[in-house]
Amino acid sequence: MSAPTTVRPDRTGPPAPAPSSRAKWRRARAWATRAPLLPALVFLIAVTQLPFVATLVISLFDWNALYPDERRFTGLSNYTSVATDPQLRDSVGTTAVLTASTVLVSLLLGLGLALLLDRAFIGRGLVRTMLIAPFLLVPVAAALLWKHALYNPEYGLFNGGLSWTADLVGIDRPPQPDWISSMPLIAVEAALVWQWTPFMMLILLAGLQSRPLEMVEAARLDGAGTWQIFRYLTLPHLRRYLELGVLLGSIYIVQNFDAVFTITSGGLGTANLPYTIYQTFYQAHEYGQASAAGVLVVIGSIVLATFALRVVSSLFRQEVSRA
Repeated sequence: MSAPTTVRPDRTGPPAPAPSSRAKWRRARAWATRAPLLPALVFLIAVTQLPFVATLVISLFDWNALYPDERRFTGLSNYTSVATDPQLRDSVGTTAVLTASTVLVSLLLGLGLALLLDRAFIGRGLVRTMLIAPFLLVPVAAALLWKHALYNPEYGLFNGGLSWTADLVGIDRPPQPDWISSMPLIAVEAALVWQWTPFMMLILLAGLQSRPLEMVEAARLDGAGTWQIFRYLTLPHLRRYLELGVLLGSIYIVQNFDAVFTITSGGLGTANLPYTIYQTFYQAHEYGQASAAGVLVVIGSIVLATFALRVVSSLFRQEVSRA
């Protein structure tokens, strides 16, 4: 007898069905939705990514504009020069001090103003608009305002206020100090704090207005005071918003060039990293070293921006889950 034959199942199976007209319509609709964004995407790549690639390539060359025939490829030597240059190291320290002090002071002032505007009082809308105004100014205009209208030793408002106070009290007028020469870094920090405090205020005010009021009312019914509510309810709720303010403020202030250039022209120990890159590129004409320093600044900004985006996404998730 012959062995029984077994029928093996066809593992290939039936051919996959052709995509239906509905699936094709969905893909066509998706591409039609994305199509208006393609010109913006191409423009964004052209004005951001291509210049960065060019900067990255230039940073690998020993390139001085005064000696164009001596340009040569040097690899990562420019990055080594940037890391060992004492002037650049000093500018990094100045940038860190300027950024940390400006962000911390503007964050504290913004928190106080946000707590004030979270209360209901007559004229709150007008006060809010006036407090936001410094952030809406062009950075160069704000720096010029502080340099000439406030800091000028001859006709500035600060020295005028000192003279007016001395006349009011009936004492001899004090000597007119030169604010920029006597405290240059503080002069730059004050201008930046004035401009960035409204930004912090807006972020923290949004956080205050998203608080669950039921928990606050329950805490008040339980006998909690104003300080206890702020410490145990408001401050933990504002933690993400405080982190967002610190990260976004650090990203922008690290790259600040206008205030340093306008108020002190980088002198008296106020040259931060962007101003030093400007000097290296436009005054020393060292294109390679300036490009290497610029690449390092971009990498640092990307790191900070990554943390900022994570904080923003976590805030959105919290709002969606709450809704």
